[in-house]
Order: sequence, then structure tokens, then C-alpha cells
Amino acid sequence: MKRSRDTIISQILDICTGGASKTKIVYQANLNFRTVIPYIELLMKNELLETTPDSIVIYKTTAKGAKLLREFKSIRSLLPEVYDIAQR
Repeated sequence: MKRSRDTIISQILDICTGGASKTKIVYQANLNFRTVIPYIELLMKNELLETTPDSIVIYKTTAKGAKLLREFKSIRSLLPEVYDIAQR
């Protein structure tokens, strides 16, 4: 079954907590390079992700992104049936 946008966004924020390259995001979130770009752009635009000033672009979850991730996890814990059904 297709994952919801909030599930994909929370996965990306979780992956980027410790810093991640685009390749790491693609493989760990089970996306492809074409589909990951709009998500990264959305998260960057809303200041939920930031990049490091290194030569290799590394995406890191911001404090605002970490707060949103905690809220996603809280919602999932309150409504596990909804997310269990969506994951099947």
C-alpha cells in the first residue's frame, strides 16, 4: 500500500537527525532520486532541514524539524491502528 506523505516526511526527518546524504535518504526511506527531491525541497523551504557547508551536501534535521518529528511520533502512538492499517 502507498505510504502517506506525513509518513515519508517523518522518515526523512528521522534519517537526517544525525546528518545524511541524498543517497542515504533515498536508500533508507525506500525512495528514488526523482521522488526525494520535492520532499527535500519542501523540508528545506519550511526550515525543517538544513545543509552543512561541506563540499558534500549533508542534510540535517533542524530543531523545528525535530519538534515536528516528535509530534508525528506522538500522533502515531495515539492512533496506532490508523498507521498499522496504512502500513499493510
